[in-house]
Amino acid sequence: MLSGLEGSQFAAWVRDELWGWPLALTLHAFGTAVVVGFVLIVGLRVFGVFEALPYGSLSRLFPVIWIAFVLQLLSGFALWATKPTQYVADLAFTLKILFVVVGAVLTLSLQGAVRREATAWEATGVSSRALKFVAATMLVWCGVLVTGRLTAYLGSL
Repeated sequence: MLSGLEGSQFAAWVRDELWGWPLALTLHAFGTAVVVGFVLIVGLRVFGVFEALPYGSLSRLFPVIWIAFVLQLLSGFALWATKPTQYVADLAFTLKILFVVVGAVLTLSLQGAVRREATAWEATGVSSRALKFVAATMLVWCGVLVTGRLTAYLGSL
């Protein structure tokens, strides 16, 4: 099945056409930058940085995060389709996918916590200890960045 995907017209277009790979990679990098950047903003705000940014305004970042996440998934699939047999054997890629899944779950939890607790944080000026754990989502997304680069540089070891 993976060999069939690798030999498909879609994979060939991404891999062989002048703009296929650069387009998919650019969209993937842009999606990653938005997800990681906005998650870092939310996480750092929860930790007390960016005090001028009201907690209530953080909720507006999540729709953009989810749109960028879908962009990551679609463009990532396009890149993966070019050599899935190599990627399934790649430890760095496997770790990246694990980080992506954990990051998505934690981001969803973070979104719910921001929605539930933003008013209380505005009143007290303090975010809950439990939410600070959820804000560790930013570390998981940084793990996605590192393992993504390792996938590109190391290949299948």
